[in-house]
Amino acid sequence: MSLRPVKRLIRAKPTIEGAGVHLRRAFGFGNTKEFDPFLLLDDFRNDVPADYLAGFPWHPHRGIETITYVLSGTVEHGDSMGNRGTIAAGDVQWMTAGSGIIHQEMPKGDHAGRMHGFQLWANLPSALKMTVPRYQEVKAPEIPETTDDDGTEVRVVCGNFWGKRGPVEGIAADPIYIDVSVPPGRRKTLPVEVTRHAFAYVFAGAGKFCNASEPLEVPTEPVGWLETAPPPSEADNRSLVLFDRGDELMVQAGDEGIRFLLVSGKPLEEPVAWYGPIVMNTQEQLREAFRELQEGTFLRARGKSTASGE
Repeated sequence: MSLRPVKRLIRAKPTIEGAGVHLRRAFGFGNTKEFDPFLLLDDFRNDVPADYLAGFPWHPHRGIETITYVLSGTVEHGDSMGNRGTIAAGDVQWMTAGSGIIHQEMPKGDHAGRMHGFQLWANLPSALKMTVPRYQEVKAPEIPETTDDDGTEVRVVCGNFWGKRGPVEGIAADPIYIDVSVPPGRRKTLPVEVTRHAFAYVFAGAGKFCNASEPLEVPTEPVGWLETAPPPSEADNRSLVLFDRGDELMVQAGDEGIRFLLVSGKPLEEPVAWYGPIVMNTQEQLREAFRELQEGTFLRARGKSTASGE
């Protein structure tokens, strides 16, 4: 077995998207090769309704798939295929934009005004850029959970892990997307297939990921690796760990345990032409998409949807 070394630590950066939603971006609009086939990961976590209620009004997408995972609050969704729905705590929404979709996502807080969730963008290969749009909604009880002998808990959103298969299927990037909770003080080794790009995004607790290139452990707290800002005085658990090659990773949970998303996918190794909500392979394809938006010919297919329980 080969332990994956930590390639890079990234602090999620504050940004504002949509109509004024305050969120943290773990990666996106940067070096797509390191994260291929993934393009972007946003952590929308807020307990101030004024910072998120304006939401993400109607906007287009083409050439990507999105996976939205909600931990608290709700997100109301509507799209050009006629879908309307609400995903709540523990639910997942998967959308294949394909040839083109126009949709909106409007977050609502829970009874205390809290909103927390993640949106991951996965690239579509060139052969599927113009595929028929699709939409799938998965409710929390449908997402399998499993607990190891040491108390480590895993929710399997996508892919196969520890004998469980996630309900979100059909994503071209073939991701494994799991929500991992390791108890306080535990050291845990998790398998990751060697040909995949992989990252962990810590969002609760604290811990250290062991680095195969050195006999030391690498803390999730960013120290000395963010050149544009001083190190934080305390961890806020918004750290992304990008791994190098290997077939397993090791994490040491801190005194409060650690919870993180572990995501891996097979790289597409294709050129990326990206502007805003549209991701294609060439600049000409990108220009064509925006021309179609202006001319009113952007939507090419009615698309398909799968509601929870269907």
